[in-house]
Amino acid sequence: MKTKKTYAGIPEEYASFEKSKIMLIPVSYDGTSTWGKGADKGPEAFLHASENMELYDIETDSEVYKQGIYLADSVTVNESPEAMVNAIHEITKTNIKRNKFITLFGGEHSISIGAMRAFNECFDNLTVLQIDAHADLRKEYEGSKYNHACALYEANQNTNLVQVGIRSMEAIERTEMNEDNVFFAHDMAKDDYWVDNAIEAMGDTVYITFDLDAFDSSIMPSTGTPEPGGLFWYETLDFLKRVFAEKNVVGFDIVELCPNPNDKSSDFVAAKLYYKMLSYKFLEQNEDDENENLYTATSEDKINRLKYDEDEE
Repeated sequence: MKTKKTYAGIPEEYASFEKSKIMLIPVSYDGTSTWGKGADKGPEAFLHASENMELYDIETDSEVYKQGIYLADSVTVNESPEAMVNAIHEITKTNIKRNKFITLFGGEHSISIGAMRAFNECFDNLTVLQIDAHADLRKEYEGSKYNHACALYEANQNTNLVQVGIRSMEAIERTEMNEDNVFFAHDMAKDDYWVDNAIEAMGDTVYITFDLDAFDSSIMPSTGTPEPGGLFWYETLDFLKRVFAEKNVVGFDIVELCPNPNDKSSDFVAAKLYYKMLSYKFLEQNEDDENENLYTATSEDKINRLKYDEDEE
């Protein structure tokens, strides 16, 4: 009998559905992308890189996989973009109700629509934190409201949307924006307080959607639409540390890895980012505390341990 594959090759004792706090849903979908194709191959490349990654995180002095990470079967829906969104919505909402910390790895950005819809239905006063090069606020694109260019339109209508790293969009998208909640890359480059201001714009309960093209193309070239002028590794981690420490992050997705068979560096950036985000989320949780509520606010100890100290010189 063939053994089911586990995330990052972790031992089966940390990978069963029943014992895992975390659920990883791969979504192999690339139905609406308009330039660089290949995001449907992203989950496979991400999982392969994860298998070759060290599972001890130096910064947090932790091995977050011991919280239990269940690798779900890949979601592959090819009927229509709407069918894909509905399938993601269903599997996400079902497993939120099972008290799993849901994470998704795409796939193009349209896969996030169903996930964000499910989280908004399950959590009051949800903030969606979008880390991305593109605004993705078109109401419809190429005849579909489920296109990757429309990925955040619904969240903008129904949640508190905070957009970070934006540096590419159509003029019409500006009419949809709440510009008090938008942090453009060119402004961030000269604003020492953008992190504080972005966190202030969020509510207490946060879902993160991370498009890998938010990173500068020099460190993340393998995306469908790489853009210059993006975020770098440590400034991104500093920001995420603050978010996980000061807010109740209830789930997240990472999207738009288009793997290049001749360059594995982007695959490893994606793998490391995913593991870092989990490490920040579960920093203070005891691996043996099976009764821990995954959605309680973070502790004061965690805030003090991770909080970025701007005065440290």
